[in-house]
Amino acid sequence: MNDSRKQNSRTQKWLDRVSSSDHMLWVLALFSFFETIILPIPIELLLIPMMVANQHRIWLLATVTTAGCLAASLLGYGVGMVLYQSVGEWFIASTGMESEYGAFQNFFDQYGFIAILVIGIVPIPFQIAMITAGVSGYPIYLFVLAALIARGIRYFGLAWLVKKFGEKSHELWQRHAVLVSVSVGAIVLAVSLGLQAIAGMVLPSG
Repeated sequence: MNDSRKQNSRTQKWLDRVSSSDHMLWVLALFSFFETIILPIPIELLLIPMMVANQHRIWLLATVTTAGCLAASLLGYGVGMVLYQSVGEWFIASTGMESEYGAFQNFFDQYGFIAILVIGIVPIPFQIAMITAGVSGYPIYLFVLAALIARGIRYFGLAWLVKKFGEKSHELWQRHAVLVSVSVGAIVLAVSLGLQAIAGMVLPSG
């Protein structure tokens, strides 16, 4: 118990130092980059305390986090496009994501942009979407747009949560993050499919 308290205390002190540091934005951008690529630690654990301590810069923090994620997403896209048979396959195998990757490929083949958008919101590793989009040669501007919308919803939504609930945000996030993200993903999927169906009826084929 004492060791756990000491660890929590050290972590809190580190977060306080980072939140008041001149290098805070760089630390956040790097953490967002590596969390998107490989780190198994949710960035919310760092982002929420930063947002609570810097509410006057909260939208800038959301922007920086989104930018770090987009940079990492482009790297993952490049790995899928150029290095899939070496780096891409090794990464998927080493992280144990073979089944998720296979399932997403089928989803992506059918829905493309919508599939990237949804996986960027729900709690499923985004690396799967990056590599799949790169391997398939999916237009990079559409990939970036889908990633930007999805991660913007995630991080700017979190900023809104902190603005509204302050220090209670971390507890709310721990309790409801999975449910909310799945619900939002389902809503986005339903709306996107609905708009796609309407466009198919309105616009002439061929």
